[in-house]
Amino acid sequence: MKYEHIEKAVFLERPNRFVAYVEVAGKREVCHVKNTGRCRELLLPGAEIYVQHQTNPTRKTPLDLIAVKKGERLINMDSQAPNRVVAEWLKKGYFCSQDAMIRSECRYGNSRFDFYIEDGRRKIFMEVKGVTLEEKGIVCFPDAPTERGVKHIQELIECKKAGFEAYIFFVIQMKDVCFLKPNDRTHRAFGETLRKAVAEGVGVLARDCLVEPDKLVIDQEVEVRL
Repeated sequence: MKYEHIEKAVFLERPNRFVAYVEVAGKREVCHVKNTGRCRELLLPGAEIYVQHQTNPTRKTPLDLIAVKKGERLINMDSQAPNRVVAEWLKKGYFCSQDAMIRSECRYGNSRFDFYIEDGRRKIFMEVKGVTLEEKGIVCFPDAPTERGVKHIQELIECKKAGFEAYIFFVIQMKDVCFLKPNDRTHRAFGETLRKAVAEGVGVLARDCLVEPDKLVIDQEVEVRL
């Protein structure tokens, strides 16, 4: 996926989950944070960031925070991006045929999954999770407790029992990582439910991304250690 109107900036502070103050071309500006996670290890005062200028004159915030530099690593932290890049990846035929029927935001049971795919006899539900938490090359999910994430995995187990294929896809919004693991320290229930799902036949996919200030593309498979 490609972003338009990207500019380098400096992160200053984040008064709440949705808003940050940034410095663009020497001027203090209000910026929308497109990620409600904690991101405490990323959004440090003085961090190099990349923001997107919005052209809608009715918006309260003229900027969106897209990516942040952590050391030498550029991390995309747009929480809407993983679904978009997975849609592009699917349509290119990497997981299913290019003729497959792909629907987004499809309901099953008490959950709404990111994708439902029909490809010949295959009927597949897929939930996508973006990953931005990294330490010494190891990436973890989630970065904050997520009861919604636990519920999604439980519903994927039910999909599998009903005869569907079921997958959770971790989109790692950076490059050069070693492996991914569930963040039991932050939310043990998520890790336990994920391990149960795998035992029940739910598939786990994890891929890193090529990240540029104005671009995000799914790239290589990453090992998952449960």
